[in-house]
Amino acid sequence: MKRVPRVRSRRADASGSAGSLGAPDPALDPPAPPPEPSGLSVLANRRFLQLWLAQASTQVGGNMVIYGLTILVYGLTGSNAAVSLLILTFLVPAVVFSAIAGVYVDRIDRRLILVSTNLLRGGAFLAMVLVSNQLLLVYALNIFVSTATTFFAPAEAAMIPFLVERERLLQANGLFTFTLNASFALGFALLGPLLVNLAGVPALLLLVAALYFVAAALCVTLPRTEPAPPSAEGALGGAERALATLLAQLREGLSYIRSNPRIFWSLSYLAITASLIGVLGVLGPGFATRALGLREQDFVVVVLPLGAGIVMGILFLNAYGRYLPRRRVIEGGLLALSITLMVLSIAGPLSRFLQASAARQSVADFGGLVSLLSIVVLLAFLAGGAYAFVAIPAQTQLQEELPEEVRGRVFGVLNMLVSISSFLPIVIVGPVADLVGTPAVLIAAAVLVGLAGVGSLLLVAPEAPAAAIPGPHVAPVDPIAVATGPHQPAGAGAARPASAERTTGGPRTGV
Repeated sequence: MKRVPRVRSRRADASGSAGSLGAPDPALDPPAPPPEPSGLSVLANRRFLQLWLAQASTQVGGNMVIYGLTILVYGLTGSNAAVSLLILTFLVPAVVFSAIAGVYVDRIDRRLILVSTNLLRGGAFLAMVLVSNQLLLVYALNIFVSTATTFFAPAEAAMIPFLVERERLLQANGLFTFTLNASFALGFALLGPLLVNLAGVPALLLLVAALYFVAAALCVTLPRTEPAPPSAEGALGGAERALATLLAQLREGLSYIRSNPRIFWSLSYLAITASLIGVLGVLGPGFATRALGLREQDFVVVVLPLGAGIVMGILFLNAYGRYLPRRRVIEGGLLALSITLMVLSIAGPLSRFLQASAARQSVADFGGLVSLLSIVVLLAFLAGGAYAFVAIPAQTQLQEELPEEVRGRVFGVLNMLVSISSFLPIVIVGPVADLVGTPAVLIAAAVLVGLAGVGSLLLVAPEAPAAAIPGPHVAPVDPIAVATGPHQPAGAGAARPASAERTTGGPRTGV
């Protein structure tokens, strides 16, 4: 029988000739490319780590202050209108001074801005401890803090590319965006309520002041940046030019939105959810005291399950959203949000009715399940999930459908419209709630949200049904990437533009 010669591979020959135990020859087997760096690997950059720690300190502290001052103002006045005015002191400076702040950030050493604004804000919170029983001074100091923040935020964002290599910018911006979102849950929903209940609002203000001083110390050792050379028009002229440019882009963005109904509806969804958060922030302490019979600081029984519901909603969308038609998810979220708010407004009478029914039927174990707090916690959790079903898909819709050349302008319009749309409800709901009661205002808000959902169902054409199995180009939606808005770099996990899907033939599915 003829023997078939054994053929050895080039790799085996190369390995054997080298006398190694199967080691690949670099000439024949080039090394594999290094793995993609993780999102946390950028923290190995010591200077960026300092900036990130400063951001985390100020963001968590700022969200703790929102909760603490809301409780403080309502405790001093017992008025929802006073809480409305407090929320406006947070929002108005950001709209009024943003264009001017951007110009000065380019003309001054950014390290100096970061250090000085943190010191000023920390000092303002120390002063707030001393005057915490004088409402007008609390308002004035909060306006000062909010104005300083309008200078801090652009300086912080502009410092990132100065500290991080170009190939690491994606990880750096992703980490900052995640911290921005996580700090709200940590500061407003957890640490703020915990500290107010354990030690009181003055202790919270002292801790927040310390956090801002720590942030200032972290920024001291950052490198100095060279300011832009002064132009002939000066800083004031530059601010005027920036404002004129902003207004021109605003007009262009509004024109584009008017000509694209689908974009208009997506912006409307986001404006509704932003306004609703403002309304709940104003009504929260009054709802806790008047509807639930609790102390104003016990509003945490609504805040914590609301935040948990948002997190669970995001996780659900991340896992299963690609199988669902986005528009219907948004509309279902609006209707669910309307129903939960409606039931939440009558939680007291509903609890008493259910407990009476349980007593008449001698169902002893059922009585605890229908207590007022258990109903409120459940409804707040469901409302949080419904909110996520509206906000996250609407943001994704914008990112997919907006052409690259107008995306920045439309998102700029979005930020301004969301801020402006929040003003009117915040201004109105406080005084109205003082007149007619918090439950009546919650019912009115629920009706308006429900009408928006019904209007969308009737007026907006449905999308193509989702495929049961995603196509080759469809990936799960990353809610952290989706929530980044205009700051999300291209290719950072945001959904691809709709035009790309139409070109490649991939189905338009996913939330």
